[in-house]
Amino acid sequence: MAIWRIERCKDEAGYRSHASIYGLIRVGLWTQPVKIGERSSGWPSDEVQAINAARIAGQTDEQIRELVKQLHARRAAKLAVLMAD
Repeated sequence: MAIWRIERCKDEAGYRSHASIYGLIRVGLWTQPVKIGERSSGWPSDEVQAINAARIAGQTDEQIRELVKQLHARRAAKLAVLMAD
């Protein structure tokens, strides 16, 4: 898994503007970014790929919102495992 910056995410998903990604975040159709520095953020590549696969498969916005919730929950679970070690 890699962390992709917004340019890569836009390329992978076919969007042309940053606003497209941030608009999707606002309506729950894209995961929140991960801070990777003081002034930079990105998205785990597996999350971007999962969202793209759902779109390609023809899932509804509601199904994609549920996927986004699951992806956020998976992030939290990974963090819990790391913190427990």
